[in-house]
Amino acid sequence: MGKNEQKQALNFASLKDQFLIAMPGLEDSLFAQSVTYICDHNEQGAMGVIINHPLGITLGDVFDQLDLITAPSIRGLQVLAGGPVNAQQGLVLHRDQGSWESTMRITSEICLTASKDIVEAMAEDKGPQSAQLALGYAGWSSGQLEDELSKNCWLTMPADSAIIFDIPPEQRWIEAAKVLGVDINLISSSAGHA
Repeated sequence: MGKNEQKQALNFASLKDQFLIAMPGLEDSLFAQSVTYICDHNEQGAMGVIINHPLGITLGDVFDQLDLITAPSIRGLQVLAGGPVNAQQGLVLHRDQGSWESTMRITSEICLTASKDIVEAMAEDKGPQSAQLALGYAGWSSGQLEDELSKNCWLTMPADSAIIFDIPPEQRWIEAAKVLGVDINLISSSAGHA
C-alpha cells in the first residue's frame, strides 16, 4: 500500500448504520426530502435504502403479483422506492428475526434480506414483526458519497430503528432531522461557504 492509499484509508470513516437526510437543496426527484439508511460503506463505495418514499403500491399488490396467498393484516403496508439501482429487486429491511437465505447483518438489530423466502414468510404473517419492503437501492461508487457530503447534500446521523420501523414513511424525513435538533423546513435550500 502506497503513502496516498494509507492516508486515504486513515481518513475514511464509514457511514454504515447511519441515516443520510437530504438537505432541502437536494432536488433530484428520487432523493428530494429523502432519508436513506446506509447498509454498507467502505472504500469501494456505499449502498443504502431510501426509507421514506412510498411507491404507491402495497404489500398486497406485490403478493398478488407473486400469486401468494396473504394474511389480511399486512396487505395494506406500503412498499418503498428504495433507490434507483436494480429497481425491480425486492429488499426487506428488518429487525433481526428469523433465518433467511440471503441476509446481510448490518447491526445486531437490523438486517437486509434479498431472498424470496422472507417475502413468502411475510405473506403468511410468519416474517419478521418489524419489516419494510423496498424495491431497489441507492448506490455510490468510490468517493461519490464523500463528494456529495462535501457539497452539503446530506445531513448524517446515527440510525434510529424506531424511525425505520415505527414512524410512518411520510414523517421520517422531518422526524430524523428532529432527532438532530433541526427543523429541516427552516434550512435554506442554497448552501454557502464562508
